[in-house]
Amino acid sequence: MTSSRATLIDVAQRAGVSLASTSRALHGTGASKTMVERVRAAAAELGYSPDAAGRTLRMKKTFQVAFAVADIGNPVYVEMLAAIHEVVSPHGYRVVVMSTGDTVSSTVDLVRSMGSGFVDGLIVSPLRTGDELAHEIRRAPVPVVVIGRPFAGEIDSVSTDSAAGIGLAVEHLLALGRRRIAFVNGPLDTTPGAARQRGFDTATAAPTFSAERVATEVADDFTVSAGREAARRLLGPSSAQAEPTRPPFDAVVAANDLLAIGVIRAADDLGLSVPGDVAVTGMDDTELGQVFKPSLTSVSLGSAERGRAAARLMLDRVEAGDPQPQHVAIGPRLQVRESTAPAQPSTRDQGGTR
Repeated sequence: MTSSRATLIDVAQRAGVSLASTSRALHGTGASKTMVERVRAAAAELGYSPDAAGRTLRMKKTFQVAFAVADIGNPVYVEMLAAIHEVVSPHGYRVVVMSTGDTVSSTVDLVRSMGSGFVDGLIVSPLRTGDELAHEIRRAPVPVVVIGRPFAGEIDSVSTDSAAGIGLAVEHLLALGRRRIAFVNGPLDTTPGAARQRGFDTATAAPTFSAERVATEVADDFTVSAGREAARRLLGPSSAQAEPTRPPFDAVVAANDLLAIGVIRAADDLGLSVPGDVAVTGMDDTELGQVFKPSLTSVSLGSAERGRAAARLMLDRVEAGDPQPQHVAIGPRLQVRESTAPAQPSTRDQGGTR
């Protein structure tokens, strides 16, 4: 028997178990660890591979779900993707990754394309939203789960309170004795940009907030290079508020980790130390921020948790046909690392060197 002709029946006979048990073991559902190992060993010995096309025709399903994001290189989305795969793979589903671009119209076009039948469902994390997108999601021919700001009406969604997360970062910096706090944000016409700006404005307008100076610098994008350029404008000696013995700000809250890394690079460009001269916080708590030097204090928005929650909602729709829309909220958490520390006199004030 050649490996190309091995069937599920052949695997079941070689493993000495029923056909149903063989199917469950290969899909990782409803089978013991011993059973899974036994069946998979038989499959490997025979060179068996599932007939995906046949299964699709029999069950009228593709066993594929799409994950669509604006920037597939962003480490937040990479973490979400891994979590989604972790949930759906044991049920026999593959994840197709797609790029929406950064416009509402491109996301609308993608949702409309779901009618072509190449996936059973869509998990999407749009950078920009609107009424047209909400309308298309509601009438989509396959289940759609949104990771981001929840829509009104019958749309499954998973969200987090990034505005509150910015508040956690501001409170942390104030507790460290930082009193000149700036915010580097991404584009304000995006969902995360608007929410995080609202969080900074709310935190700095609170009656308990006390600082010498606050400011916001809006970057062109949520990237390292955009954050570096924005921070150079904010912290550079050309600033009208700069003083000879200290930078204009002793703390910067960045709207995501990529912007924060750009801020740290800009501080180094300008001869400023982090966290000595400028404390820096990010948002998303990515692995990149954790391994960067100095490691980045960041607000976790539960990227993996959101991915897993979205995948479970998707399976509820695709597998069980659950008609009730659900919304899952994941709370922010501050993770303190090397990029923040109590305010210290500048090394220039002490006559030292960096």
